[in-house]
Amino acid sequence: MPKAGEIKKNSAVEYEGRAYFVKDIERSVPQGRAGGSLYRMRMYDVVTGNKIDETFKDSDMLNLADLVRRPATFSYSDGDEYVFMDSEDFTQYSLNRESIAEELLFISEDTEGLMVILVSDAPVALALPPTVDLEILETDPSIKGGSATARTKPATLSTGLVIQVPEHISTGDRIKVNVEERRFLGRA
Repeated sequence: MPKAGEIKKNSAVEYEGRAYFVKDIERSVPQGRAGGSLYRMRMYDVVTGNKIDETFKDSDMLNLADLVRRPATFSYSDGDEYVFMDSEDFTQYSLNRESIAEELLFISEDTEGLMVILVSDAPVALALPPTVDLEILETDPSIKGGSATARTKPATLSTGLVIQVPEHISTGDRIKVNVEERRFLGRA
């Protein structure tokens, strides 16, 4: 069991009977207090995605959550259930549309680098790669010489996601998208 001061960003901890991802850690040393630092952690519930902020003393002990990440590919959807297949042992994992609504904006039939996150052998979340390749379904016509300016236009991608792209990009192009910032990176 690590102390609060040993927990790193993006690790998974058990807190009050639930598993959380630690997304941000702020360390502070209160003036005039004998003792250690305080660690304010922003944590997201692995299952529901709810955010909580908790402060721990340096000496507080935390349990690391028993999380397993398995490489997977999108298989098919059945109503509100989305089925992903393990890339190594072909196990199928079902996730509800509601729990992965944000991630679905970045997933197409051929998205690689997906990870299904399991807690006690049950699938609870989906981890995306840092970048994905998606096709543009609809955007304004490209402007010749448009690459000389930094102007952008909205583009609707094959998954329904709308992002800003440079003017020289046209319908049908495959582009790289930064998942975290929802930003155009370049042609795929």
